[in-house]
Amino acid sequence: MAEYSAQIVWQRDSEEAFTDHRYSRGHKWIFDGGMTVPASSSSHIVPLPYSIEANVDPEEAFVASLSSCHLLFFLSVAAKRKFVIEHYEDNAVGKMEKNEDGKVAMTEVTLKPEVIFSGENQPSRDVLETMHHESHEACFIANSVKTEIKIEIIL
Repeated sequence: MAEYSAQIVWQRDSEEAFTDHRYSRGHKWIFDGGMTVPASSSSHIVPLPYSIEANVDPEEAFVASLSSCHLLFFLSVAAKRKFVIEHYEDNAVGKMEKNEDGKVAMTEVTLKPEVIFSGENQPSRDVLETMHHESHEACFIANSVKTEIKIEIIL
């Protein structure tokens, strides 16, 4: 169907010995459209100063990917149903812990979408739940992972 790519670049600082594990985990994600994103390990996993707290870490990106995918399908579902969305915000949270195999994994991501509609056509709670369910079922990223994904609709 389609192929996606990202270039990941890390460079050792000449002052770092590397084999002592005291090296920066800061690196870059470079995407085909020209966007460069500063990335790092999470400071929850590799302590500061070897992680860069201001940079995006893979765990945050995973949560953001699931949330973003859900958002994009939700916008489409709403437009097809003739609802007008003014604002969509999600404060998604991922939970990392040991899975049933004893491996550390992102076991759960909770999406917390708050959607503001405008105009006369406003969805009922049931319709809103159906729209979120349809969006979740269609999301490519959600369909690609074992992580449990919950949706807590914020009204």
